[in-house]
Amino acid sequence: MHSGAKGVLLSLVCTLVLLNGIHAASNEEPGSLFLGCGLDEGGAKDADGRQWSPDNKFLGSAGDSITSKASHQDPSLMSEVPYMSARVFKSETTYKVPVKPDNRYWLRLHFYPSLYGSFDPSKSYFSVTANGVTLLTNFSASITCEALSQAYIDREYSLAPLNSDTLTLTFKPSDTYDGAFAFVNGIQLIQMPELFQSAVMVGYAERTMDVRSLNLQTMFRLNVGGQYISPTQDSGLTRMWYDDTPYLYGAAAGVTNQAEKNVSIDYQTMPQYIAPPDVYSTSRSMGKDKDVNMGYNLTWIFRVDPNSMYLARLHFCDYHYSKVNEIVFDIFVNNQTAEAQADVIGWTRGKGVPTYKDYMIYVQDGEGDEQLWLALHPAPESKPEYYDAILNGVEIFKLNDTNLSGPNPQLSDMLLKQHEEEEGFSDQKAYNKHAVIGGAAGGAAGVAFMAVICVAVYNKKKRVPGSEGGYSSWLPIYLNSRGSKSTTSGKSVSSATLSTMAQGLCRYFSLQEMKHATKNFDESNVIGVGGFGKVYKGVIDNGMKVAIKRSNPQSEQGVNEFQTEIEMLSKLRHKHLVSLIGFCDDNDEMYNVEGGSTHAARVEESEFEEISLGDNDIARHYKNLSLGSEHGLSNDSSENPTAIFSQLVNPKGR
Repeated sequence: MHSGAKGVLLSLVCTLVLLNGIHAASNEEPGSLFLGCGLDEGGAKDADGRQWSPDNKFLGSAGDSITSKASHQDPSLMSEVPYMSARVFKSETTYKVPVKPDNRYWLRLHFYPSLYGSFDPSKSYFSVTANGVTLLTNFSASITCEALSQAYIDREYSLAPLNSDTLTLTFKPSDTYDGAFAFVNGIQLIQMPELFQSAVMVGYAERTMDVRSLNLQTMFRLNVGGQYISPTQDSGLTRMWYDDTPYLYGAAAGVTNQAEKNVSIDYQTMPQYIAPPDVYSTSRSMGKDKDVNMGYNLTWIFRVDPNSMYLARLHFCDYHYSKVNEIVFDIFVNNQTAEAQADVIGWTRGKGVPTYKDYMIYVQDGEGDEQLWLALHPAPESKPEYYDAILNGVEIFKLNDTNLSGPNPQLSDMLLKQHEEEEGFSDQKAYNKHAVIGGAAGGAAGVAFMAVICVAVYNKKKRVPGSEGGYSSWLPIYLNSRGSKSTTSGKSVSSATLSTMAQGLCRYFSLQEMKHATKNFDESNVIGVGGFGKVYKGVIDNGMKVAIKRSNPQSEQGVNEFQTEIEMLSKLRHKHLVSLIGFCDDNDEMYNVEGGSTHAARVEESEFEEISLGDNDIARHYKNLSLGSEHGLSNDSSENPTAIFSQLVNPKGR
């Protein structure tokens, strides 16, 4: 009897264990996983504490692949996982992952183009497909990272329901290049709610398109007026939101705002996963000056692949005003009216209540058509109480049913020239170049990033006939946007601009902006004169003090020297030296706009006149700054400004 009881008990325990296993398996979300490609058994956690699993058990084909560790860790990598290990494919290879056939999924692919054993990332060209949907074609992570001045690149896709219980993800090396291979560092597949329904078609009155059956690629996701939001700070979907500053057009960048602590974001019936509270509690508006606001558009410019359809999702939340018709504005996408007389309070009927609007537009394939412009302007027709506009967040997605791939970005002329010069370097330096290729902090491309972007803008402007005013050829410089700027309610954007400059960005100014900054080159603003031309003190961005060096048409300095000066200035970082903010090349004249170092903040506060070095030294400082790198000025020069300037030789008698 005792023996029989033990048998019954053992049988019961086994049954409970079996049922528990079945229950656990049934609760596991098919397809929701984080794969660290090349990780050892047991996986590892990333810097945010998320667990990544090895990828080997999901390999569905017997392709020729190996695992390898990166030979170099770029300083900009925030986490070793998943970027420091990779799976390298020498032939077509597939992953097979279980999914729910009726659900939409985030698919994120992570690439870090480092040297993996004998595999040179510059020779990696490959395609990626997901159940027949082309995600990448002839993709080079090395070229992409170098062009963007980033160490790594992440690609995010939203896959429509697959109508299959298996996701087949295929990596195929290119047949076009000898020795080409594919690689991937990390794969995320996350079940997501249905974020997309229908979108208004810009240019077609009252027409909408159903987006639910389409696949999307995330091109940009910006926390407008706010800071970088990490995946762990997102509202459950592990998205990354970036600072919008690099995409702003021109000097009129409005002001950033932040909700007061006593204002809570009230989602009401809108799901919180649409966007986190941090997006809706910060914003960018035009400012309080009606006359100024009526004279410009608050504008962002994005580089996109032409001949494609895009969805622009705009996030709004007014946490300052509470009445209808207090601020009313028009929304333009690529110079077409997407929304006339937008009234956020009119939409939400409450202060601190968020909402969003989706607009769809086709970007044509023509010269100069690789941009998507977003602009806001007050709408006076409704006679609002305040002439202003507001925006809290922007997401831009590329849409297609079968093909989301695009071309690799083109390297700037300056980067191409740099490659030619590097061909004569030693093998060790060539090795170092491959090891840190595209690194924002580790390679030559990162050091000269500001110059590269400036020259890219300059060249682009020259290539598009009839283009007028400024052109901001900003690429998704995501790695340089994290936590870079604090936003304060009602403050000028100048602080955000300074933070951007500290990250190594510069922008293109129009001639009109130069005239406005210097009061039409008023002689009373001249603070120095040299062989290149005059140096003016000026004001940009509603209050930021700068020095503007204007070329003399009879100067010996030509276009090549002008481009070289941009590159050289971008390398100088010292408490007593200003940074290059941007440049202007318009109407056969050239200008450098300088300011933004620690010492420049003192210049800004004293309006160039009460600085300890004296007016003459200020003028000499701005005139001679461009000679620093050419004549041996070191980034770690003496703290004494006199010692710094003693290194500046003036052979041309500027």
